[in-house]
Amino acid sequence: MPIRNPQIIWKFPDLTHVPGAYQLAVGGSPLVAKTLYQRGLTSPEKARAFINPDLYTPCPPSALPGVVLAADRIIKAIKNKERILIWGDFDVDGQTSTTLLSSALQSIGARVTHHIPIRALENHGVTLSVLSQIIQKFSPNLILTCDTGIDAVDSVAYANRSGIDVIITDHHQLPPVLPEAFAIVNPNFLQPGHALHTLPGVGVAFKLVEQIYSHFNEDPSYLLDLVALGIVADVAIQTRDTRFLLQLGLDALRKTPRKGLLEIFKMNDLDPAQVNEEHIGFVIGPLLNALGRLDDANSCVDFFTTTDPALAATLAEHLKNLNEYRQALTKEIYQDAENMIAAYPELVDEYPVLVLQGSPQWHPGVIGIVASRLVDRYHKPVIMLSRDGDQARGSARSIQGVPIAKLISASEGLLTSHGGHPMAAGMSLPLTSVSQFRMELAENYHRIVGDSLPSPEICIDAEIPFSAISESFIKDFQPLAPFGAGNPKLTFATRGVITDEKHIRNIGRDGTHRKITFTDSHGGKNTLLWWNSADLALPEMPLDVAYSLELSTYRNQTQIQATLLHLRQSPESPVYLPKQNRIRLVDLRDKDDRRSAISQFLTSDRTIIWAENQIPEGFTSVPRSDLSPHDRLIIWTTPPSRLVLKQAVSR
Repeated sequence: MPIRNPQIIWKFPDLTHVPGAYQLAVGGSPLVAKTLYQRGLTSPEKARAFINPDLYTPCPPSALPGVVLAADRIIKAIKNKERILIWGDFDVDGQTSTTLLSSALQSIGARVTHHIPIRALENHGVTLSVLSQIIQKFSPNLILTCDTGIDAVDSVAYANRSGIDVIITDHHQLPPVLPEAFAIVNPNFLQPGHALHTLPGVGVAFKLVEQIYSHFNEDPSYLLDLVALGIVADVAIQTRDTRFLLQLGLDALRKTPRKGLLEIFKMNDLDPAQVNEEHIGFVIGPLLNALGRLDDANSCVDFFTTTDPALAATLAEHLKNLNEYRQALTKEIYQDAENMIAAYPELVDEYPVLVLQGSPQWHPGVIGIVASRLVDRYHKPVIMLSRDGDQARGSARSIQGVPIAKLISASEGLLTSHGGHPMAAGMSLPLTSVSQFRMELAENYHRIVGDSLPSPEICIDAEIPFSAISESFIKDFQPLAPFGAGNPKLTFATRGVITDEKHIRNIGRDGTHRKITFTDSHGGKNTLLWWNSADLALPEMPLDVAYSLELSTYRNQTQIQATLLHLRQSPESPVYLPKQNRIRLVDLRDKDDRRSAISQFLTSDRTIIWAENQIPEGFTSVPRSDLSPHDRLIIWTTPPSRLVLKQAVSR
């Protein structure tokens, strides 16, 4: 059954009155108070604490289930000189968690080694075969996982049989059967809405270190820069304690002494004092993720902890080279995917989940990135499958309202392995089962989700004319930062704008992006950056545009950057006419005898009749291609579009 594709719903802000006392208590720009109030922070105290971390009271680490038991066991291991193996993960959250725990424990005398799985060989998790080899090599007395391990039932059982205690720190969803570990620290044991519930792996690791350090009277704040990196890169929901840690972490990142990070700042012309969540998400994070996707992420600990400038420079250059390779692979695979869709459009049109099976050259460390881009383009879940012998290894990305891991697990009879959460998942299956898997996913979708895709929404925070945009306007709402999941950037809208070809230019190495200068109904102009838009057509004008605003500083030069998020044909706007034209509109469509009605306007040779195909008998008319300047234009047939009408009137 073909799936119905929804239209994006624009939600404009309601007219909720913000109490004057609330506005006064919050202070600053009225837009800040209005935004906080509309986003549910209706208490002045909570709003002020949201803006100012000095006014926020974080939860003690003991509020996190399992932390006290885990900390006591680690303290015992340190005192008894036991060997501790830290087992991490290869994404940025896992890299920062591993480094944080390793650094923190070594600083108080722990005997520590670490292992981060190599993606190409092990994939995520605590693989039993690898664990058994590492146990033989290092003979640990205690295993401490971070950002992983919550589903490692067999591996934990093996460690227990080997006389090794296991402490699991993780933030992923709790499986039906938990490992029989010595302690499990996971915020999902808490109720949704708890201040600690949205912590990522590095946040969980930090709370554990807080608990341990309280015993030694040590201050863990030197680790907060790592926490900020993990929170942003893992797209953690930035509410309550997670936001608090990010705020402190960004301050720490701007003052970081870490040689590796300073090399990245230098390499990308970043002023350390100006680093923000955007730089983590689009500069630092991709470099570190490239290491985990394409290489051995164990070197991340050296990158973060080295005090040798030469080694830091070498490692930073390696990250840069890996990321450039990752970008090239991504571009190549994305083009392959689009070519496949062009050749087989039914994969998009007839299936609720887009499943693409590629060649062995589709690198498993990159297909997830491509899947995310395809999700953005087609607004439906996407599964990219690469070939590995007789197996297909897949990476899935989804949209809000479609629990992709649940859809996949409903076909577990076809799968060799699978795992994930509502928005992302991984799986492997025999190549011979891919077609059946695609069909079963469609059946699972219709049974679990329904017959249409969830309607995406774009929530407008404020509707403004272009003339309102200035540096001071943007600075006024910066107290709401850092932005991210759970605290999205403000989205602004301007209705009824126009542009033309001379105000559109392609940018980027391959011309894949565009900058478009729009003019609003008041004559104000604004240039918007539209990512990955070179092959996308503009709707008929006038348009409504939704966009974000930020200040970009490069080499001490500050500029306003407006990024186009979505556009649509204005549903209610009149046809735009140049200001200098004063045109009187006479509507004769309700007249029974239109021929007689228009005769009164034919007394001058400065009148022209526009008609397509249906030529009015007894009158001289021309098609739109032959229109020329006249004082009066009679439109006999309905114009095919707003754009054509605008062009005709402009003549």
